[in-house]
Amino acid sequence: MKAKLEEIRARVKEELSKADAIEKIEELRVKYAGKKGELTAILKQMGKLSPEERPVIGQMANEVRSYIEKEVEAKKAELVEAKLNKQLEEEKIDVTLPSDMSPLGHKHPLSVVLDEIKEIFVGMGFEIVEGPEVEYDYYNFEALNIPKDHPARDTQDTFYITDNIVLRTQTSPVQVRVMEKKKPPIRIISPGRVFRSDAVDATHSPLFHQIEGLVVDKDITFADLKGTLETFIKRLYGEDSVVRFRPHHFPFTEPSAEVDVQCFSCKGKGCRVCKNEGWIEILGCGMVHPKVLENCGIDPEEYSGFALGLGLERVAMRRYGVDDMRLFFENDTRFLSQF
Repeated sequence: MKAKLEEIRARVKEELSKADAIEKIEELRVKYAGKKGELTAILKQMGKLSPEERPVIGQMANEVRSYIEKEVEAKKAELVEAKLNKQLEEEKIDVTLPSDMSPLGHKHPLSVVLDEIKEIFVGMGFEIVEGPEVEYDYYNFEALNIPKDHPARDTQDTFYITDNIVLRTQTSPVQVRVMEKKKPPIRIISPGRVFRSDAVDATHSPLFHQIEGLVVDKDITFADLKGTLETFIKRLYGEDSVVRFRPHHFPFTEPSAEVDVQCFSCKGKGCRVCKNEGWIEILGCGMVHPKVLENCGIDPEEYSGFALGLGLERVAMRRYGVDDMRLFFENDTRFLSQF
């Protein structure tokens, strides 16, 4: 039995030296030290030994078992380390090599123009405020003197979520929220996204950006509105900008006007961008309707004000000479990289 135990030790040593996979090592362990292994088979024959021989053979068998377990674990660790070293060698990275430069992003042209507009109005003493894009019917319509039966409420123009909640069609609801919380003097602008059910073309989109302006104080007149807008347009486009005011109607302002800038594409001659009119409408404006002031808890006998709303996309088109606003939303890097 001693000879068999020595033989097992020698065979384990030889076979482990040739093993080149963890699976083969595990097979060797089962073969020699498993429940049905050769070492276990020898130990089952110890009953045939004399009392003097049993301790000697038992001790030797335990030594062989310990040897097998120790060598098996050592060989496993060796193979794991060798595999890792090989992987590291194959996947190593030369950190001294120059890397490929990732392209850097930059401001979207609409953001560039919006920041310019904010800077101009802030320079004139305006504050910047924001409001919710999903708005109550009251703030989007009723508080702005647009009753339930007004054509502007037609579902072809407005996205309704419920009978009482809409996607805001303008940033004007923000002026109502401001006037409810803050008493005059008020001088704010409110930029943001608005939504209307418009057909998509070169100058229209169901989603676009608007900037609302509001001034409320004592003795505010239409001359203040006209001077503010002319100052704004000339700072944005240059002192040679050609501007015109046209009488118009808005439910929440009286009197009202639309402001146009001479078409940048045809210089007033007429083209597809301006629909052969020679002018591009950029904003609507007017004196805040007395009823709107009353709805917000402001006395129209003591205070007056003006409001304006301009489309950011149309301003950007005029600013950069772009003839199709869809280019701003398609995210073609060939277009955006020019700015």
